[in-house]
Amino acid sequence: MEIGLFIIHATVGGMLAAHGAQKLFGWFGGHGVEGTGGFMESLNMRPGRHMAMAAGASEFFGGALLALGLLTPLAAVLIGSTMLVASLTAHAGKGPFATNGGWELPLLYAVVAIGLAFNGAGQWSLDNALGLDVAGFWWGFGATVLALLGGVGAIAFGRSELGHRTHPVAP
Repeated sequence: MEIGLFIIHATVGGMLAAHGAQKLFGWFGGHGVEGTGGFMESLNMRPGRHMAMAAGASEFFGGALLALGLLTPLAAVLIGSTMLVASLTAHAGKGPFATNGGWELPLLYAVVAIGLAFNGAGQWSLDNALGLDVAGFWWGFGATVLALLGGVGAIAFGRSELGHRTHPVAP
C-alpha cells in the first residue's frame, strides 16, 4: 500500500509541476507566462498575465509539494482550486472527456490531490519523515472547502470589473 501511495503522489505531483512549468517558464513545449496570459485573456480571465502566473505557480508549487508528499493538504488546495478554474473555463462546455478537450484530466488531478489530503501521502513522504500529522477527515474537508473557495474566487475576480480594470485589453 505504501508504494502505491508513493507512486500516486510522486507521479501526479511531478506531472502537475511540469504542467505549471509550461505556463511559468515555457518548458516542455509550453507557452510561458505571455502566451498563457493571452489564452487567459481569451477565456475572459483578466488580467491574463497575472492569471497565468497564478495558475502556473499553483500547479508548479502544488505539484512539487504533492510529488514530495510535503504539506499535502496545502498541495491539494493549490491543485484543487486551479483544476476547478481550468474545468470551468478552458474545458467548459466540451463534455467530460479529454479527447474533446473536456474536464476529465483536471477533475482527475483535483480528485487525486484532495483524496491524498484526506488519506495522507503515506510513509514514503516528507510529511511522514518530518512527523507532520496532516491527514484525516478535517484536513481533507478543509482542503476541499478552500479549493472550492479559491477556484470560485479566482473566476469571480478574473471576470469582475476589478480584474478587467486592472489590465484593460488593448484595442
